[in-house]
Amino acid sequence: MTQPSVSSLPGSPQLARRGSELWLEGCRLSDLAKVHGTPLFVYSKAGMRSALAAYQRGFAGRQSTIHYAMKANSSLAVLQVFASAGCGFDIVSGGELTRALTAGAEPAKIIFSGVGKTRAEMRQALQAGIGCFNVESEPELEVLSEVAQSMGLRAPVSIRVNPNVDAKTHPYISTGLKGNKFGVAHERTLAAYRRAASLPGLKVVGIDCHIGSQITETGPYLDAMDRVLELVEAIEAQVTRLAHIDFGGGLGINYKGDTPPEADALWQQLLAKLDARGFGDRHLMVEPGRSLVGNAGLCITEVQYLKPGDQKNFCIVDAAMNDLPRPAMYEAFHAIVPLTEREGADTTVYDVVGPVCESGDWLGRDRALAVQPGDLMAVLSAGAYCMSMASNYNTRGRPAEVLVDGEQAHLIRERETVEDQMRGERLVG
Repeated sequence: MTQPSVSSLPGSPQLARRGSELWLEGCRLSDLAKVHGTPLFVYSKAGMRSALAAYQRGFAGRQSTIHYAMKANSSLAVLQVFASAGCGFDIVSGGELTRALTAGAEPAKIIFSGVGKTRAEMRQALQAGIGCFNVESEPELEVLSEVAQSMGLRAPVSIRVNPNVDAKTHPYISTGLKGNKFGVAHERTLAAYRRAASLPGLKVVGIDCHIGSQITETGPYLDAMDRVLELVEAIEAQVTRLAHIDFGGGLGINYKGDTPPEADALWQQLLAKLDARGFGDRHLMVEPGRSLVGNAGLCITEVQYLKPGDQKNFCIVDAAMNDLPRPAMYEAFHAIVPLTEREGADTTVYDVVGPVCESGDWLGRDRALAVQPGDLMAVLSAGAYCMSMASNYNTRGRPAEVLVDGEQAHLIRERETVEDQMRGERLVG
């Protein structure tokens, strides 16, 4: 059986039981389901601010900017929480740029990452006046310089280094090895900086490194920092001084008893190394995503049917892989717990599955649950890479979203209708 104990629910202390009922901050989750229906994403504002506070403590007294990696969850009200707290944003598309600005982001605090920026996206970002482009290849340097020159501008750039460091995470979310598509190879970096400094449409301002996601060990960060600082020394000796050093994000969260370092403790170690190498005076930047929102969110789902079988018992719910894609994509674990506990009831081991017509449509395997049709359950640790990756497969509308702030519950996204999905389509003839 692979359920966590109630006392260690991911998302605590904001997520907690009061008697048999599950509450998020000052809101009983079953009440929210009655008002808004299911599936339903619910987020804790206090949970996000608490996660952010650990980073703020870690960087206290330093020149630093925390850039929320909005691909983790790009809902406008979530972005607004971080914008109002003074965060910058790490974006990977023109659409994300529009969302960030709509939510109140300062353009100068936006950095643009990603391996495939188009000329149109470059122009959009230059017109907005973003703080920096994290350039991920040598050909991108040439194109960005050309676009900026055509606008009479110089694009501020840092080059994303691929340090060939193993983040010891799932291969699909590892980004810092030679076999990954991200960044410029460590051995090519100095030449790339020489080229960037020579291009008339570019202004070199920093260096960037990001090695993966859901990292739960300190070692990969320390290794990557060593390799990046070696490059900083070489670049500054031979090319130009770098105003900022960006160490990316990727810090993991507790999905299933995971014990990643706390952000403030991690940065104490990294800053000590930075100071020892003589770079403690630089403007420091980080790009956390999952660690800020992952455990602040959950998805409420209703049990539809219990289907016994010779080899497997199935608990069929109304949430599916289009709502919560991580299990299907990565075989990822999410804790699944009833909103209301049935005291003294016997448990049965189920695979929790959705109604989508794919065998990969499962949310949890081999879960011991005491539930009946009509019961409500919470899929935990669903604040990151769930709604942002949700789809309309099987013409399923994306769920509604609610942001909890103490005893207040704000509807921040309406449930998507079939009419919403078909609005841009046309019949022919």
